[in-house]
Amino acid sequence: MEERDGVIIEHPNRDKASSKAARVTVLLLLLVSVVLMLIVTIGGWDELQGAKPVQIGYILVYLIMAYYVGRWNRGVLPVAAALAILLAIFAAVAVPGWIDREDTGFAGTTIDAGVLAVVTAVIIPVQILLIAFAMRAFNQAWNVEVERAPDPRGGSRSAPQAA
Repeated sequence: MEERDGVIIEHPNRDKASSKAARVTVLLLLLVSVVLMLIVTIGGWDELQGAKPVQIGYILVYLIMAYYVGRWNRGVLPVAAALAILLAIFAAVAVPGWIDREDTGFAGTTIDAGVLAVVTAVIIPVQILLIAFAMRAFNQAWNVEVERAPDPRGGSRSAPQAA
């Protein structure tokens, strides 16, 4: 609830338990994605070659989106879903490469290539969940505002005003 120029602004859809749960779930999925990407980035730093800027960019963008989701910004949710689709595709393409690095003759990684393959594979279902929950949260209309004039008697608020 905010007050601007003598008008009280409420966001009724943000008070619902389903909206709060969706927000927290999207926030957690973004942060879990960041942790998984950090593991792959740090563990396979020497082998990532041209993917380093992409990995770092994804991590930064996901952290920024988590910040905005935490502030009830609904606009980043479709962007999160779109980027999750791309990240799921990148992860699906990368898993066989990490598995191939388990063979003899490849240089070692900071973290075992088999572990990186598993972590990369885990990124895929996390991104699918992120897509589903981000779109669910987007449909909850967090941005709806109801304006109310404060009651001069100090009692309950008066009827909503047209926005």
